[in-house]
Amino acid sequence: MRFRGLTVEAISVAILALLAALVGIFAAMTGVGGGFLIVPILNLVFYLPVHQAVGTSLLTIIFTALFSTFAYARQKRIDYKLGLIFTIGTIPGAILGAYTTKFLTERVLAAVFGVSLMLIALRMMGIWKISSVGSPTASTGWRRRLVDSKGVVFEYSANMKPGIALSFLGGFASGLLGIGGGVVMVPVLSLAVGFPIHLAVAASMFIMIFTSISGAVTHLTLGNVQIEYAVYLILGVIAGTQLGAAIANRLKEKALTRIFGFVIILIGLRMIASYFLP
Repeated sequence: MRFRGLTVEAISVAILALLAALVGIFAAMTGVGGGFLIVPILNLVFYLPVHQAVGTSLLTIIFTALFSTFAYARQKRIDYKLGLIFTIGTIPGAILGAYTTKFLTERVLAAVFGVSLMLIALRMMGIWKISSVGSPTASTGWRRRLVDSKGVVFEYSANMKPGIALSFLGGFASGLLGIGGGVVMVPVLSLAVGFPIHLAVAASMFIMIFTSISGAVTHLTLGNVQIEYAVYLILGVIAGTQLGAAIANRLKEKALTRIFGFVIILIGLRMIASYFLP
């Protein structure tokens, strides 16, 4: 089938790349990974089974994390030592999360993702707030000092034991739902471990490289990755990330985040509804 000289396949590819670029723009402007948007796009727009949407999304996130990490590396805001230590929790969590999808039906996995999507949206919109009670104080944990490329000094104390334990949850969510895990890891690093928020975001992206690789490889072995979709997603997300970084300062992030949060809640409800539909 052709439309003014273009095949349906070519149009689909263009739409996929455009949507991926929009995800990249949004991710760059808000600091939130794009997996929670990529999975619904693949499932609801391109009709991929949720298992394949999750696996394909996770493969895409490897490259999103890599390019984001390059940017933070230039800013010298990554605590590499602690980041690598936290992969002790995220890597096995991602593998287990990805393997768990094998035991969930299409409808159950869609419902689980839908509920998770709504919680993410509420967190983004500021409706659901995570208490900072129990965060490590300056007198506990590993003392750390980091100086970024602009000479800004970050001094903090890292409470490692709860961080490693909770990082497992971040990895599990990543492998199970096809998200980068940053939605879990940034609050964990900031509130439970004691990272300054800027360093928490940077470290989360660095950790995400290893987490997403572990989860994606497991999904590959399970046959849950559609390479042809991943290629166009990767190209679109990378392009969108660069554009989003360029225009981020010109838009009001709070208002944009609330709008997207509302849209994400609707998407979550749609995926939950698929559990009850015949």
